[in-house]
Amino acid sequence: MSKLGNLGARLHRGEVGYDFVGNRKIWYGISILITITAIVGLAVRGLNMGIEFQGGAAFTTSKTSVSVSQARSYAEEASGHDAVVQKLGTGGLRIQVAGVDTDKADQIAEKLADDMNVEASSINAELVGPSWGEQVANKAWTGLGIFMVLVVIYLAIAFEWRMALAALVALIHDITITVGIYALVGFEVTPGTVIGLLTILGYSLYDTVVVFDSLKEQTKDLTKQTRWTYSDVANRSINSTLVRSINTTVVALLPVAGLLFIGGGVLGAGMLNDISLSLFVGLAAGAYSSIFIATPLVADLKEREPQMRSLKKRVLAKRQAAAQGDVAEGAEPVETSYDAEPEDATPAVVGPRGQRSQPAARGRGRGRPSGKRR
Repeated sequence: MSKLGNLGARLHRGEVGYDFVGNRKIWYGISILITITAIVGLAVRGLNMGIEFQGGAAFTTSKTSVSVSQARSYAEEASGHDAVVQKLGTGGLRIQVAGVDTDKADQIAEKLADDMNVEASSINAELVGPSWGEQVANKAWTGLGIFMVLVVIYLAIAFEWRMALAALVALIHDITITVGIYALVGFEVTPGTVIGLLTILGYSLYDTVVVFDSLKEQTKDLTKQTRWTYSDVANRSINSTLVRSINTTVVALLPVAGLLFIGGGVLGAGMLNDISLSLFVGLAAGAYSSIFIATPLVADLKEREPQMRSLKKRVLAKRQAAAQGDVAEGAEPVETSYDAEPEDATPAVVGPRGQRSQPAARGRGRGRPSGKRR
């Protein structure tokens, strides 16, 4: 842990780091590929909507020795519809059949009791109308739309419109990937899924806002100097908050992973699967987008401004002049690294820069017999 803390301190001071912004095209390409895969999965397989959204009946049995596959075949034979069967932690089964009414549900329950050799009273039937699921879906979409509008307005006021736009792109990126993976995995979409999707929006924005706040602070009066471009400072902001982002993401993922792999996978709690998968994928996608998508996108948008383009030209010209001056003096090219800057200086940035000029005192006393000053 001490090594991780030392690494975080060195990243914050700019002594080490990775050029996230410089390699942004790689991250854009990876994100586009993942997003396209998610969209294709969503278009081809579609979402497995639960009975809460389609309407139907859910039958819960007491502890039984009947397997999931056997129960599925019994339910499909009794109802004439596809059935979804989940093993419960109590040893019982939850059988869901979409598109059945009250009269048919009673017949299905009796037929299941005969096939499974259990008492009819031990099978609990619950009916859900499709109108209820439609109301939930409509309210979820409304809430999502209002949330995004408020987020864009707040970020535009607190930071600037470019950061608001980048955060919105990151949110859409995270939601698309999460929904696409849901389609590929085939997990059932329930109200728990909707809760998970709405919850990850806040987590997705958390790391993004932290980086944006650091970037806003470090770019004050940026055009008054000629050492760093906007992309340089953006890269420094990512590196300085990198360990913090990793720590918060890992801490958030651990309990969610416990719900997904132990609660849902081992214990067989279906509702835990629904909410934990959306949280797990959404948290991971949110951490990725805040580092690899949102901030590099802000740098791209910001450097389209005339002031930032002019600053970049001046910085690059100064670096080139410094490099040419070193070569003219016969200095051997060496790789330079960024030393920690004084606290009152412009923050150091990880990335390539020109060689430092040699001290002006080099060559003093040359040509004199003793090499000493007279």
